[in-house]
Amino acid sequence: MARFPEYYTLWDRTGIYALRAVAGLVLFFLMAPILVIIPLSFNAEPFFTFTEGMLAFDSEAYSLRWYGSILENPNWLLAIRNSFIVGIAATILATTLGTLAAVGLANSAMPYRRLITALLLSPMIVPLIIIAAGMFFFYTRFNLVGTHLGLIIAHAALGVPFVIVTVTATLAGFDRSLYNAGIGLGASPMRAFRDIVLPIIRPGVISGGLFAFVTSFDEVVLVLFLAGPDQRTIPRQMFSGLREQINPTILAVATLLVLVSGLLLVTRELLRRRSDRLRGV
Repeated sequence: MARFPEYYTLWDRTGIYALRAVAGLVLFFLMAPILVIIPLSFNAEPFFTFTEGMLAFDSEAYSLRWYGSILENPNWLLAIRNSFIVGIAATILATTLGTLAAVGLANSAMPYRRLITALLLSPMIVPLIIIAAGMFFFYTRFNLVGTHLGLIIAHAALGVPFVIVTVTATLAGFDRSLYNAGIGLGASPMRAFRDIVLPIIRPGVISGGLFAFVTSFDEVVLVLFLAGPDQRTIPRQMFSGLREQINPTILAVATLLVLVSGLLLVTRELLRRRSDRLRGV
């Protein structure tokens, strides 16, 4: 039972309970379509609906066959491999470039800082279909369409804004006099950054990298425009499966993606709390 201050009136308490109830309903509305695929992925029958046996909790109505089919299908194995290759490479590139950009933009003496920040964050604002179309016509000039390199660069461009935002937020509580003290004691700018700045902003860097990885791992529009058959990723394979051959294997893959996303969110929250402790919040 929640405890309220004595000066709260009956209307105040009723409003708080009503707000919590509405928030709970909104959360349920958002999470229900995601969570409903989990039991469906264990359906023994090739249906996208709950069977009578599942509703009756019959053990024979549930099966792991669709999880096993992921490992037996070469298309899914290729998609999983491509997703991790592209995602990890794009994350490394986006984290490196985004961190360097955030450190530079944190310097108030940098000219045209607001304009540069707006340009770097524009991929978060511009509709993705426009970015994909523009990259397609740009890539055709350099023969990057249908290559892993082209897809990695495109996904890194989408991940850089997230890294900049998280690292910039971490740098907001950074005492620049620590960096200046390191320089004054004879350290090179690179060593001062490595030994002083980077350990403090590391939670923000890792958080930005997680966002960049999730952005790359779940992205499908750019893959539709830029990838060939050999660069097919998990979202692209799921999109093709829904259009060409409906198979509950898609639900099994979706369940695994929900699990991965949940683990990444938990990691992100732990890093945020650690960052707050380092900054004394």
